[in-house]
Amino acid sequence: MKLGICLPHYGRPIEVGRLLEVARRAEERGLDSVWVTDHVIVPEQANVIYREDMLDPLAVLPWLAGVTTRVALGTSVVILPYRSPIPVAKLLASVDVLSGGRLIVGAAIGWLEGEFETLGLRFKERASRSDEALELMRTLWTQAHPKIHTKRHRVHDVVASPMPLQKPRPPLYIGGASDGAYRRVARLGDGWHASSMDHDAFRQGAESVRRFWKEAGREGAPFLSLRIPILIDGVHRAAVDMGLLRGRHTLKGSAKQIADELSGFEALGCGHVALEVSYSTFPAILETIDLVAEKIRPQLAD
Repeated sequence: MKLGICLPHYGRPIEVGRLLEVARRAEERGLDSVWVTDHVIVPEQANVIYREDMLDPLAVLPWLAGVTTRVALGTSVVILPYRSPIPVAKLLASVDVLSGGRLIVGAAIGWLEGEFETLGLRFKERASRSDEALELMRTLWTQAHPKIHTKRHRVHDVVASPMPLQKPRPPLYIGGASDGAYRRVARLGDGWHASSMDHDAFRQGAESVRRFWKEAGREGAPFLSLRIPILIDGVHRAAVDMGLLRGRHTLKGSAKQIADELSGFEALGCGHVALEVSYSTFPAILETIDLVAEKIRPQLAD
């Protein structure tokens, strides 16, 4: 199982030097990935950590490409309807080139209705816009002279550049916990990116993804990944008291207890976990990286 850290580029005063320290500590200690997450403009009444002091993930990604050399760079997740898909496809392909082929694209349709309203987007169109974006990305990343007509875009007689370094293209992991999301994985993705769930929920989701994958006639098997908060005893303050983790399953307890729970996800087929640490202080985040490297990761299979 691979382990990574979600970069805390939101929910706290922006301190570029400390963000740099987190990214480089993750790489130095042998973690596999660093992830960014996506919101553009959050309603005041939304009690989410992403509401304030949030750097745009699509600005952070190329910065990460330049300040790291080995770790994979993931989006957990980019909300597809928020932006015009063709420029986003070009930006992400550019990040793959700049990083030497280290990009992982986690994508989803979004959930915060007030954000869609502010952006001038119809909430009910988010699924169709996301499907269209995925179709365009898959085409633009694999065809230098693409030809594709979708509901909102007619692409022909153009040149797509740059092409990603990864072949055939960067992996696409689709987030969500509904039949619609699972079917989207089977039709348009390479894997599922689950969020904050326990073993039972993950098992049920994975079974659904695999069933729809088989029904779609896909070869092989979908990749399974997970984003989940982590609270290690003696390291983090009780973020649950802030109300920001209410309703979200969290890895918590001693390093041994967390390793045991991660082993359970591994047994269910989860191949990559993005550990969410943004509910804590920078010193605690650095200590978490050290403990993951020293006490948690050694208990998991490679």
